[in-house]
Amino acid sequence: MQMELDAIIIGSGAGGLSAAICLAKEGQKVLVLEQHDVPGGWCHSFYLKGHRFTPGVHYIGLLGEGDSTSELYEGLGIANDLVFFRMNPKGYDHCWIGDERIDLPADFDELVLSLSERFPKEKKNITKYLNTVRDVSQQLQLIPKMKGFWDNLMIPFRTRKMGKYGLFTLKRVIDWHIKDPLLKTILNIQCGDHGLPPGTASFPVHCAVMDHYFKGGYYPMGGGGALVKAMTNRIKELGNEVRTSQNVTRILLEGEKKKRAIGVELETGEQLFAKRIISNADPDITYLDLVGKQNLSSKLAKRLSETKYSCTSLMLFLVVDMDMREAGMDSGNIWLMPEGDKDPDDLFDDMMKVDIAEGDEFPGFFLSCTTIKDPTSFDGRYHSMEVVTFINHESFSQFKVGDKRKSQEYLDFKEHLTQKVIRTMENTFPGITEKIVHKEMGTPLTNEHYINSTNGCVYGTEKSLKQMGPFSYKAKSEIENLYLCGASILSHGVAGASYSGVQTAAAILGKTQRDIIQSDENQTVQIYEAEDSSNYPDWMKQKIKVKESRVEANTEKFSKS
Repeated sequence: MQMELDAIIIGSGAGGLSAAICLAKEGQKVLVLEQHDVPGGWCHSFYLKGHRFTPGVHYIGLLGEGDSTSELYEGLGIANDLVFFRMNPKGYDHCWIGDERIDLPADFDELVLSLSERFPKEKKNITKYLNTVRDVSQQLQLIPKMKGFWDNLMIPFRTRKMGKYGLFTLKRVIDWHIKDPLLKTILNIQCGDHGLPPGTASFPVHCAVMDHYFKGGYYPMGGGGALVKAMTNRIKELGNEVRTSQNVTRILLEGEKKKRAIGVELETGEQLFAKRIISNADPDITYLDLVGKQNLSSKLAKRLSETKYSCTSLMLFLVVDMDMREAGMDSGNIWLMPEGDKDPDDLFDDMMKVDIAEGDEFPGFFLSCTTIKDPTSFDGRYHSMEVVTFINHESFSQFKVGDKRKSQEYLDFKEHLTQKVIRTMENTFPGITEKIVHKEMGTPLTNEHYINSTNGCVYGTEKSLKQMGPFSYKAKSEIENLYLCGASILSHGVAGASYSGVQTAAAILGKTQRDIIQSDENQTVQIYEAEDSSNYPDWMKQKIKVKESRVEANTEKFSKS
């Protein structure tokens, strides 16, 4: 065995890449192995007929000066390579609930004012509830920053609201504060960002999600792939490597009573060795598939058997020859629900029904138009849209045996679901059916194949009370020199998964998150307005002009032929 590597990282999601950068900055030799043919996990981008899509990046928050995501990219040394567009500040998220159209503005005070004007009888309750949400989130963010005896001694005093509400569900807390059913639905709607109904969702997790976007949402120029490119380039700049199409089949161990990770074995049979192994895969895949149940303690094996994973999704990728701004879309996301009087928990139950082939339409959607979010990707004619609905992974259980993912039965089932989505879209955007140029459906099996997520889950482990905070899986495993990172460890989402890699690296280095990630005045994320091109630099205007000219040339060519 040659221990030339300090760390081998399995999986190139945001957590794995950020862990690699943090270790490499400290002079460690790292190697990232990715089973897919492109790096990035949920953050990767791909192209269909020349149009770009990103399955797992729809918006990112806290990118202002001094905010945590901005500090993350500065600390990783990639901020100078990133450009973001601020989504519509008047409504980065839009709630389309039945006939209601309610916007979530990108400012805390504006949000309070907007909701209070719409629900005047709830004004005091809205103010109290949203302040509670903000306080709990900010107190939650204090915990990893605590350092030393006095900081830790002050935790109970500095996190009082977190202690008061930390063990309750979102439904319980919101019912204490809010009475109006429609208002409850609006304040619950971002549950889609962690894939749970209010009756199951952890209130602190929901607070963290809402607070993450209180200052608005941002979308990266170039989609999620731009984040991946910046991170992989940084790893290479630091003298390390990211290898794709490298399927790890086993984590190599030594020792009888005390197991120790020493390397990995690839699908080809090649063995690579390192002082430490970091897995960016889900806990089930890491422990059961790569380590082997026989090498685990009975306590860990029992815990794995009881672990629940988040829901999975259907995602329809659309290219349309239609003016989506004129149809009612802007750079903000749309959360689409049938009516306001339906309880969100009941709606989620409807979405989790196993037989999703029944019915003419789906009960709820998340809509994103990436060519409006990223103006440099719009060619002046064709828009790219991502339409997401959550489902139960068991809906596709009949196709998990053998190689049925390529069967005609599977393709027919996908087409049936595609048409069901399009029918729902037609009711929202009349005439869109005839304007579809290209369509492709992603299923739970797609997620398993490309992302290697458990049952195609979209957020790692389920973010319920019993699986979050002190009850979540830890970065350091029971096996010596084996560590974990990713959405199941600290938190989900782009920023949450990235920070999980930072904390895993900190655990290895014997440092704190604050030691590793600090503001850097030499690093700055560039931010422009998605809704206002007046301040775009010349290079960006030229980029847009070139893209539009290509479509114009092709249109003229086809018209002549």
